[in-house]
Amino acid sequence: MATTKPFKDNVDVLNYALTLEHLEATFYREAMDKFSNSDYTAAGLQTSVRDWIGTIAKDESDHVDALTAAIKQLKGAPVAEGTYNFAYTDLMSFLKLAAPIEGVGVGAYTGAAQYLIDSHALLTAALTIHGVEGRHAAYLNVLTGADPFPAAVEKALTKDEVLAAAGPLIKS
Repeated sequence: MATTKPFKDNVDVLNYALTLEHLEATFYREAMDKFSNSDYTAAGLQTSVRDWIGTIAKDESDHVDALTAAIKQLKGAPVAEGTYNFAYTDLMSFLKLAAPIEGVGVGAYTGAAQYLIDSHALLTAALTIHGVEGRHAAYLNVLTGADPFPAAVEKALTKDEVLAAAGPLIKS
């Protein structure tokens, strides 16, 4: 029985990644606007944590830019940023949502990398983002008391698994 590929071409794979990067970039941008240094100190965290969240926000924005440029270089149309429903009410619930969002991103890149195997340049670009997403996930897991090293081998998530995890956060 033949298995149907979840992506029609490289642009489709990159737009899949871009969809997640838009979600992450918006998530962090909104949190940076919402939470001040005093929110971090009130939660018992150093203000340097906010600086690191700002670095993650910048990284996610850079990922959006890099994927958008790659899609355009391939003569594709990049997906637009959507609207989202981020279910957090305070700084700690934001951080507890950030950790699994990053984990889903890592699993998504792990699962989708095989579909870029015909393009070494795109595969390498995706893996460079994957590595950064892994660092984000580990840092956020430390902040929230979760295991920063949950497995010796990263679980590859299918497109359906990623959409099931991230879908509730996407309004349109």
